[in-house]
Amino acid sequence: MARGAPLWRAATAICRGRSVRGLPRITAIGAKSFSVDASSRTDLIKTLRERTGAPIKDVKEVLVKCEWNEENAFTELRKKGLAAATKKSSRVAAEGLLGLAHFEKGAAVIEINSETDFVARNDLFQSLVLSVAKAASTLKASVLSKERSFMFGNFQLVNVKLDHASITRELRVRDAVSEVAAITGENVRLRRAFYISSQRGIVSSYLHMSPASGLSRLAGLVSLEVEHDQEGSHSETLKSLGSSLAMHVVAARPLFLSKELVDSEVLEHERNICKAQASTAGKPENVVQKMVEGRLAKYMEEVVLLEQKYVADETKRINVLLKETSKEIGKTAKIEGFLRIEVGEGIEK
Repeated sequence: MARGAPLWRAATAICRGRSVRGLPRITAIGAKSFSVDASSRTDLIKTLRERTGAPIKDVKEVLVKCEWNEENAFTELRKKGLAAATKKSSRVAAEGLLGLAHFEKGAAVIEINSETDFVARNDLFQSLVLSVAKAASTLKASVLSKERSFMFGNFQLVNVKLDHASITRELRVRDAVSEVAAITGENVRLRRAFYISSQRGIVSSYLHMSPASGLSRLAGLVSLEVEHDQEGSHSETLKSLGSSLAMHVVAARPLFLSKELVDSEVLEHERNICKAQASTAGKPENVVQKMVEGRLAKYMEEVVLLEQKYVADETKRINVLLKETSKEIGKTAKIEGFLRIEVGEGIEK
């Protein structure tokens, strides 16, 4: 600076961080100077994207704003994600995963949805699904309903322990879901939860194309028991049969366990459809009636588990398979119940 320059110019230069000849360089208290090379920046972007599942553009913008401080950027992305997830709560979330966890007398399965398959593949999202499923498997009877589903309001308040680099603490289920929604920036929601149990038998499960243990987009569960088998001496036979039947349930899509359990309204609806179809043939009434009964029998074979052809051997029906197993072990084996659950089913996309 030229000799004799006004003092205010020197002060201005100092405030802007420039050196002034004859005066020391002054840095504002609390200011930090970060030096991050290009390679480190690329690694930070990659790491933070993996932690949060956020778009690369957002990750880079926040890192720049936070002067390439990973933890500050992570916190900022969570804040932005929570606001974004709230705004997106009305958007369709039909992707996601099922989480399965077995307990002593049964199993629990839950569905958590996301907007995209990308988030469903995120390890934080998968950790959430597994943690919530595990929490569901340890619930007390007070949170369960008779319809093999959880009383949803109560279940949302159950504590779940998350053990992930992004979240490592205990939260209520609803808060854990909200945290993951905040981090990923998507509409993440717990859609439903079921359990199936057997006091005197076993529960077998099959996860179709499972990306990791306890995770899938499609699951089948079957509860089996052997009458008067108090010691469980036929448990291995049941396990083998149960695994096969759970796979069958996934492939064959049964709606009812037995003909007696077919809903009367569903049956009447199908009867009317069959009658309308048969009437177009111009046949006499007695012939039409036989055609209707024949088509109803065909419908039963399609939707009733015990009447279906066994997918692994279509020469047998499921009820015949159970009879053969019963003859083999010398006691009656029967199916108590089943579940077939698929991610996103029933959601209009």
